[in-house]
Amino acid sequence: MSSDLYYITRKSVLEKNAPLLIMCHGYGSDENDLFSFASELPEELFIISLRAPYPMQPYGNAWYAINFDAVQGKWCDNVQAKASVDAISKFIDYAVNTYPVNPDNVTLLGFSQGTILSCAVALNYPKKVKNIVALSGYSNKEILPETIEKSEVSHLNFFCSHGTVDQVIPVDWARQTPTFLEVIDINHIYKEYPVGHGVAPQNFYDFKDWLKNYI
Repeated sequence: MSSDLYYITRKSVLEKNAPLLIMCHGYGSDENDLFSFASELPEELFIISLRAPYPMQPYGNAWYAINFDAVQGKWCDNVQAKASVDAISKFIDYAVNTYPVNPDNVTLLGFSQGTILSCAVALNYPKKVKNIVALSGYSNKEILPETIEKSEVSHLNFFCSHGTVDQVIPVDWARQTPTFLEVIDINHIYKEYPVGHGVAPQNFYDFKDWLKNYI
């Protein structure tokens, strides 16, 4: 079994059954971006940082195309987005079969477009995921299942955060996520920070503390 996605890893101090953390970067970035967090995260985590499948010019990568000139604001290629959701799902299978990790303790950590994808993976393939750290993103209903059975997602835990002055993804979009999660009875926490489209130091410490409790 091989991986279709390029990635980098940080091994766990545990020799088996390590909790697995998979990082999904934002639009126009790469696998090194979120990986900068790795050295500060709990050492029992086996960390994998993915590179999105669609290369951009002159550099960077995307999980799906965004047309910033669209009449209705930003237009997303949901066909590509769904393909990336499936690719991440398959990668989880690959990772748990390749590395000494616990298949029942998988966390997805996303930023921006990576958050949109992480949320969709968790809700389309809930049996493969336990925790989601959703930074500076939102839930794109277009790539979520039409019906979500509460019993199938009741084990999930979400940490969601957003900057109040985010000029890329409006905070109003992010505020819809906790409401949506409440409707389907998913355990979650939602926090805002006085920053733009980025991860404030306090935001990092908060999700790090949250992770310690959920892995």
